Amino acid sequence: MDIGKITGTTRTLGAPRGWDQSSDGVCVGLPIRDERHAPGIGRMVSAWVPTPEEIALIQAGAPIYLHVIGEIHPPVSLVVGCPPVTDAQKEEVARG
Repeated sequence: MDIGKITGTTRTLGAPRGWDQSSDGVCVGLPIRDERHAPGIGRMVSAWVPTPEEIALIQAGAPIYLHVIGEIHPPVSLVVGCPPVTDAQKEEVARG
């Protein structure tokens, strides 16, 4: 999966403390949008875009795996967002 652009990005997460790229692999910045999940509880939302090869695998029934690094599993969710708006759709909305 490729990191996508998230509308309303509020910050970019970097590698966690102690990350060693020589042994842990490359860790690039992840743009996120901070939101409220519930009163007093925040959430961070990032966008991921499957490659054409991954889309073909998903269409063939392959699962999507979530990898959580560490020993404690935080609450997470996976959802499908809306398709991106095309330039033609933006022009149509602008025309009214």
